[in-house]
Amino acid sequence: MSLQGKTIVITGVSSGIGAETARLLRFQGARVIGVDRNEPMLTLDGFVKADLSEQAAIDAAVRQLPERIDALCNIAGVPGTANADSVARVNYLGLRHLCQKLLERMPAGGSIVNIASILGAEWPQRVDTHKALAETPHFEAGLAWLAKHPVPQDTCYQYFKEALIVWSVTQSQRWFLERGVRMNCVAPGPVFTPILGDFVTMLGAGRVERDAHRMKRPALADEVAPVIAFLCSDAARWVSGVNLPVDGGLASTYL
Repeated sequence: MSLQGKTIVITGVSSGIGAETARLLRFQGARVIGVDRNEPMLTLDGFVKADLSEQAAIDAAVRQLPERIDALCNIAGVPGTANADSVARVNYLGLRHLCQKLLERMPAGGSIVNIASILGAEWPQRVDTHKALAETPHFEAGLAWLAKHPVPQDTCYQYFKEALIVWSVTQSQRWFLERGVRMNCVAPGPVFTPILGDFVTMLGAGRVERDAHRMKRPALADEVAPVIAFLCSDAARWVSGVNLPVDGGLASTYL
């Protein structure tokens, strides 16, 4: 698997899974452009500082990105301890807007990888609602829809990870057929990253205790990064519309 010569944009590049993915992709020969609200602590081929919760800020960041992009890794995200509006904007609406803006710069064979979560696995229970949100055409329309269909704070993280999976899967084939660009999701379980504590707080001590026996340990960020790299590579050229769990088998314990 080689990414030699590919230009890849990574959001959330300054820490956790984003930083590990950037290191791996550069090692495999890619030119990596990072996007984050925090300055990176690693070597990159370019960096754009941006707040991905605001449409105008995303548009300004897009103007600073290369004219040709071979892959986009949407790894930036905020935890469920943030307010529901921020979770909606960063984890769903802003991500979607960035995909829409950069799609026109991606050649046939391009790849988009969105970081979902194992917590998004219950999307079938709300699939019609998620499809309705997915049909909103742009950032502001999505905000207006959510104003009419508010999401409770205590379930907002799960809700928007579900929504992301549904949008990614339902949109993927259209873009693959029309433009030859693939879009997939990676759904990690708990990962040792700076927001793991927020993740535990969000779930609550009871849920964490009940689920502890289901897994060996949280993942390391460098155990998730190779899966993202694979989906960016030509080795995955016939993989599209997939939500791939990377959770040490956690999802299998619910069957």
